[in-house]
Amino acid sequence: MSADHQALHLVQTVLDCEDARQLAEFYRELLGLRYRPGDEAPAFGDPDPRGHDWLVLVGANGERRLAFQRVASLPAATWPDGPIPQQIHLDLCVDSREDFRAEHARVLSLGAKLLRDRSDDPDEPLLVYADPAGHPFCIFVLTAKADAENPT
Repeated sequence: MSADHQALHLVQTVLDCEDARQLAEFYRELLGLRYRPGDEAPAFGDPDPRGHDWLVLVGANGERRLAFQRVASLPAATWPDGPIPQQIHLDLCVDSREDFRAEHARVLSLGAKLLRDRSDDPDEPLLVYADPAGHPFCIFVLTAKADAENPT
């Protein structure tokens, strides 16, 4: 293999969870993603065999983004204060403090739990949440220094 050719590439991030459909729905709503064809939720009351095992969310272009793998038991991370580390987390960003405040309310309404509030940090406002399965994820303002110079 030549130095300018990389055969290996990242396909998706996989999150373990006890309820694949619930966690996939959370991130589908949060990030505006859609299900890979065949992984869509069945009609209410119909069996959901895919939702009991493995689901994939894709972006607008069909590129895989996140997958959800059911496990029998998953202890929730107790990070930053307990013995169970986070092991992986997603970093999500917005472009303005206004979006930061709006996303905070939306994330909570979707079922996330606030773990840490550093929203007053002048260099990088940051909020840390746990998703419904207990995986930590962060939302921060990407252009925080520009916002600090022009507060809303």
